Amino acid sequence: MSATRRAVILQHLEREGPGFIAELCRARGLAVETVRFDAGTPVPESLPDGDVLVVMGGAMGVGDREDSRFPFLAPEIALLRQLLANQRPVLGICLGAQLLAHAAGARVFPNQRRDRSGVLRPLREVGFGEVRLLGADAEPALAGLPTKLPVLHWHGDTFDLPAGAVRLAESDDCANQAFRIGSRAYALQFHVETDATLVRAWAEEDADFAASALGPDGPASIVAMSDAATIAMRGPGERLIGNILGELLA
Repeated sequence: MSATRRAVILQHLEREGPGFIAELCRARGLAVETVRFDAGTPVPESLPDGDVLVVMGGAMGVGDREDSRFPFLAPEIALLRQLLANQRPVLGICLGAQLLAHAAGARVFPNQRRDRSGVLRPLREVGFGEVRLLGADAEPALAGLPTKLPVLHWHGDTFDLPAGAVRLAESDDCANQAFRIGSRAYALQFHVETDATLVRAWAEEDADFAASALGPDGPASIVAMSDAATIAMRGPGERLIGNILGELLA
């Protein structure tokens, strides 16, 4: 076992850092080590006993795992498969949730909805909203949380629920918003870890994606809401992440 337990955070893009997740890890005595794939740092081959893996979001997807621009995706999935097989602690956020679902054998695919003529259209879930939590009375990770959780959505893909997983959250546009596998692996399709500064950076740097979901005024509307919405997310979000860390470290 490592002398000091660590939270190893896999970061795919500069703008998609861990936010307050790093603070909560340190508060629980974990040394935080960030692995920056955007800076060329390789994927760890394994995780020492006692450490926790946190996989953050990114603009790439599971379908890009053979793309030479993203050489980290395939070994990242291999690491997640290894951790799942050995019941090691892992938390996946957004892209991290999709990678975890794929590693667990589930299908990851573009989210779609039929229009009035019956044609399937992309359904990108972007901006501030909420998810409905499921089974809060029986799930330690959801203890003390409201039935509806304020979150930030920023994804175009979704996934099937992995075999044996327990669904923890849903929304109108995406049935599988969160799940756990056993008691050592959790996935959140949404974000609660962001502050207003991070959200404004996303709205600026990923403006085309936001506009594709919300229309041309979408990025500006996200920026306008960012201060109030991230303040509303902070308390419940810290409770959720804190609960999950408690389960992962138990």
